[in-house]
Amino acid sequence: MNEAAVTAAPAIRSDAGIQSFFLPPGAAAKPRIARAEGVWLEDTDGNRYLDVSSGPVASNLGHGNPRVLAALERQARAAAFAFPMQFESAANIELGERLARLAGPGFERAFLVSGGSEATETAIKFCRQHAVVRGEPRRWKVIGREPGYHGNTLGALAVSGDAHAHEVFGPLLRAVDRVPAPFTYRLPPNHTAESYARACATALDEAIRREGPETVLAFIMEPVGGLATGALVAADPYYAMVREICTRHGVLLIYDEVMSGAGRTGTFLAADHWPGARPDIVILAKGVTAGYTPMGVMMAPAAMADDLARAGGFMQGFTYFANPLSCAIGAAVLAELEERDLMGNARRMGARLRGRLDALARTSPIVGDVRGLGLLLAIELVADKGTKAMIPLERMAPYRLQALGLRHGLALYCRRTNRGTYGDWVMVSPPLIVTADEIDLIADRLAAVLDEYAAELRADGVL
Repeated sequence: MNEAAVTAAPAIRSDAGIQSFFLPPGAAAKPRIARAEGVWLEDTDGNRYLDVSSGPVASNLGHGNPRVLAALERQARAAAFAFPMQFESAANIELGERLARLAGPGFERAFLVSGGSEATETAIKFCRQHAVVRGEPRRWKVIGREPGYHGNTLGALAVSGDAHAHEVFGPLLRAVDRVPAPFTYRLPPNHTAESYARACATALDEAIRREGPETVLAFIMEPVGGLATGALVAADPYYAMVREICTRHGVLLIYDEVMSGAGRTGTFLAADHWPGARPDIVILAKGVTAGYTPMGVMMAPAAMADDLARAGGFMQGFTYFANPLSCAIGAAVLAELEERDLMGNARRMGARLRGRLDALARTSPIVGDVRGLGLLLAIELVADKGTKAMIPLERMAPYRLQALGLRHGLALYCRRTNRGTYGDWVMVSPPLIVTADEIDLIADRLAAVLDEYAAELRADGVL
């Protein structure tokens, strides 16, 4: 099997598969997956690729985990499906208990759905119904951040900060207020990262007052950013200020940890890095089942769930929510996470990877910033490190880098939001099982990709 550059001629896109919705007729096809094991993916031509981004930051355990596959087969043979309004399942109970123990006090209840977008919708509806039950029916407004991303369903898009998505789907959405995300790299004039973080928190307070505190239901944010902000970690004062503002106004604080949760930042919740600023609700997905099955989770306090149960029950449900097969897989994933100390590995390998990426930033003319926590890291691409000028948007820099990555045996994940308004970045977030040697191989190959792209830009007069 070839672990060097991919040289096979690209096939033409098939009109039968999912890519026909994304790639125009006649476009080159993506490599076709044949098998995957550990941190490696292999296509049908025998080329191997390091899974640098865990797919879309989902495959936390890597591929082909024997324990997870055994749990999948065992549960599928016993009962692949049972509707939770008719039957309880041992797998559901085990997963819920594991999640509650790992998430800690204040997150005793887990509502299990089929993905991050559903989890966002669930959290919003849960908060709204709880406000009605408490006698606060005027609370319905959810404030988000600009930029921000919380899913692709209409409710999730409504609270996301993506101007382009709102241009297309805006007539279908009920607009909500948004406040600026506390960037640390592209700062307004006369600001430091800390002063801007404080300004962004103050903007939240002002937005709540402007809307009327009695009408604001919740504020939703990613404690460590995903694709909307490129692994953004705000200056520390931001988290405590946001918590205090929400508490003072009776506004629920929702942390979207679809990417940052389930151990990726070195703790089970990214929220654990700021213990004095715990949210009221947490949304999880991706890493909970590590790509082996779809899963989304809303974690909530027992007191809030019990309020709804006494009032007739939560008005939410899906055909596949809390299904035994997905729950058994999730329980096996979390057992691996704990017993193999993968959160500790995320801290250790994250520090090693951060060091290698920082070194790349010092030598590459197109890496302007490195940020993130644990194994949720990103590099920001620039045309000029001094001015922080972006690579021209029409060059579609993240996607070009992704294509070059494949040629060097790297599977990179890029998803441009807001048409690149806030910058271009590439997530560097390998599975939590990654070793030191694999970290070094990722860094070496990524350096070669960056060098090739910089040479291409220089030849075209961009640099």
